Amino acid sequence: MLPDSRQAETLLAILDTGSFEQAAAQLHITASAVSQRIGALEAAQGAPLVIRSRPCRPTRAGQHLAQYLRRSKLLEQEFLAESSEDSARPLSVPMAVNHDTLANWLLPELAPFLIEENLMLDIALDDQDHTYTLLERGLALAAVSAEPQPMRGCMVQPLGVMRYNMMASPAFARRWFPGGLAREPARRAPMLVFDRKDLLQANFMLREFGLAAGSYPCHYIPSSPAFVQAIELGLGYGMVPEQQVGDRVHQGAIVDMAPGRHSDVTLYWHSWRVQSPKLERLSAAVLAAGRHILRPLPPAG
Repeated sequence: MLPDSRQAETLLAILDTGSFEQAAAQLHITASAVSQRIGALEAAQGAPLVIRSRPCRPTRAGQHLAQYLRRSKLLEQEFLAESSEDSARPLSVPMAVNHDTLANWLLPELAPFLIEENLMLDIALDDQDHTYTLLERGLALAAVSAEPQPMRGCMVQPLGVMRYNMMASPAFARRWFPGGLAREPARRAPMLVFDRKDLLQANFMLREFGLAAGSYPCHYIPSSPAFVQAIELGLGYGMVPEQQVGDRVHQGAIVDMAPGRHSDVTLYWHSWRVQSPKLERLSAAVLAAGRHILRPLPPAG
């Protein structure tokens, strides 16, 4: 049995906000009313839909229902937006994106398309290895992810390769690595890491020096602009996407600590096989943007 509109909006509000109380505030009803609606919906579905944790998470049944509801909501919004009496209504698309994609290329490339199509983005941010989970949990309708395998009912298309280089300020390099990047000074030199989900630095250190995560000191700076600023200030060294490096090397602000020893991350666009017309056009725009900005995938074999 499909939920009624009030039950549907309540389930999505809980998953978006992470709690019954915040969902109640968003919907301008009481927390008791939220609980009653979800209880009735779960009884009608014959299965629990929400794990009452902090934050609240969907069960497997809840994930499937949320995925359906978001797609249905988008189709309804698009129909209303294109109807003659409501032609100016903007359409909102929930999208999961990794931090470096948002910070470096997505919005400049998509802005003309979004303006022309009157599309609103509802962006959820996470590491590129975890954005797929947001799509799986029904929190997004499309995602930029490092995961190459599609979710059931979805398709995956390669966007391109984002290349990362190990960068530092000249002063930092002289202080910690006067003889060049090497294993022993790397055990003492402070590393910059985006957050505890970020494995770029850990993978580099393990690959190059056999140093496991935790064997060198780390700053955690979960902001792409602040991350590069911290490198320029000499706080540490870390992996920076080449789009963010820009002219900083030529200006002498930062140096490549390991020329030729980069790390490549392939990004993919995940979307549903059956899409609304505007979501199809958005998918085409994102794919064109990625292929314009990112490096092409290496030839197979």
